[in-house]
Amino acid sequence: MRIHLTGVVVDDQQKALQFYTETLGFVVKHNIPLGEHAWITVVSEEAPDGTELLLEPDGHPAVGPYRKALMEDGIPSASFASDDIAAEHERLVARGVRFVQPPTDLGTVISAVFDDTCGNLIQITEEKA
Repeated sequence: MRIHLTGVVVDDQQKALQFYTETLGFVVKHNIPLGEHAWITVVSEEAPDGTELLLEPDGHPAVGPYRKALMEDGIPSASFASDDIAAEHERLVARGVRFVQPPTDLGTVISAVFDDTCGNLIQITEEKA
């Protein structure tokens, strides 16, 4: 068994699509219109057949309180990996990404957290050798 799809709930799918592709550098895997919303997934350029990230609309009533609590407590909604977090942090800051936690040594990993502009905190980590 392997993870095929995971997702983040976003407040605006088109804004999220722009951020996740143009700012973060992911590529669109699926963009299927479904009435008011769409089935939008993105993947890493480095792994086009890898795990897909679903940019899911936030229409369910439970989403608002849940996301608000995560944001207030500083808990990321998703975690991505990087082989060079310092370079990734520098690249994203240059693209206007706002980090709420700069790269921080946590023992076995270096971790940073940014705001995805769509209602989520996202963590990136680099495993230390």
